[in-house]
Amino acid sequence: MKEDGPRTRPRRRACPALGRFSLASTRETFHDPVPLQPRTPDRPRLPLGGVLMFTGIIEGVGRLATREPRGGDVRLRISTGTLPFERVQLGESIAVNGVCLTVVDHGADWFDADASNETLSLTTLGRLQAGAPVNLERAMRPDDRLGGHLVSGHVDGIGSVESVTPDARAQRWRFTAPKDLLRYIARKGSICVDGVSLTVNAVDEGGFEVALVPHTVAHTAFATTNPGDAVNLEIDLVARYVERLLGERA
Repeated sequence: MKEDGPRTRPRRRACPALGRFSLASTRETFHDPVPLQPRTPDRPRLPLGGVLMFTGIIEGVGRLATREPRGGDVRLRISTGTLPFERVQLGESIAVNGVCLTVVDHGADWFDADASNETLSLTTLGRLQAGAPVNLERAMRPDDRLGGHLVSGHVDGIGSVESVTPDARAQRWRFTAPKDLLRYIARKGSICVDGVSLTVNAVDEGGFEVALVPHTVAHTAFATTNPGDAVNLEIDLVARYVERLLGERA
């Protein structure tokens, strides 16, 4: 049936701090269907179908420049480092060590983002010191390739590096994980660690193991990560949906 004019629907908050998508009080106008924009080098990143997502393929390594207390929580300034940062927009979302943050101010090689107390307490951003390297990824464009797996930027829990073992030119990394998350981690499945999409090689009751090739180590903050360091973990979205579907059937 032909539409007489634009309809409205509640706008979904794409990146609430560590929460599921929720309806915001504001509304936005939209038309169906939404055409894909042509690919151009300078086109800014836009939501994928109205929902911001990431791939877990790190685009650059930056650093936490400053932490500024503001009204009970914190404003973070991130130096973008090797992240391509052309055509950045206010309100754009960037994953910082796997945490979806919103750009509230920016310069040529930095951006500011506010972190709520919940974000600070439930992710490693609360303990990150100024100068620490961080993995950075800008949100997907509608026509981007999905090189890793779908990542929401909502951290599920904090784990830690248990060990790093050489394996030919690669490295075997073992991570601990909270027990309530291990049920969602499967051998040869996907896991997001500090924003990096990785394939699980082994999993047991205490943690899981992945293999990192030299390129991954050299081009992410894993180059300076050591045993004992805390890491952000996000489980595969597919595992969530499978559990939900099985629960509905039960």
